[in-house]
Amino acid sequence: MSRDFTFIDDLVEAVVRLMDVAPNEANRVENDSLSPVAPFRMVNIGGGRPILLMEYIGELERALGRTATKNFLPMQDGDVPHTTASADLLERLIRYKPETPISRGVPAFVDWYRQRYGH
Repeated sequence: MSRDFTFIDDLVEAVVRLMDVAPNEANRVENDSLSPVAPFRMVNIGGGRPILLMEYIGELERALGRTATKNFLPMQDGDVPHTTASADLLERLIRYKPETPISRGVPAFVDWYRQRYGH
């Protein structure tokens, strides 16, 4: 299985930049999701670089300094084998795409978590 993870700092950066392009006709771009009847648009904030879940777990193990206990189960109802984000609209609107790799994002998250919760 694979997922497209987005580091929180990248998400915040994108949201802050999107505040400068409030949904309206003046800033419509190609293939925009701008609503024709209400002032909103849907923007996917993601890097478009899915990774295998086992790679993500490996990054967590390295950052935590311990091996995870894994319980492999069959696919669950409603789950999908692969997800990926398309940041095309995001890039057209603000010329930005999340770029933090999991090799930096996961250790940063673990450091933050440990500082915040003392574990």
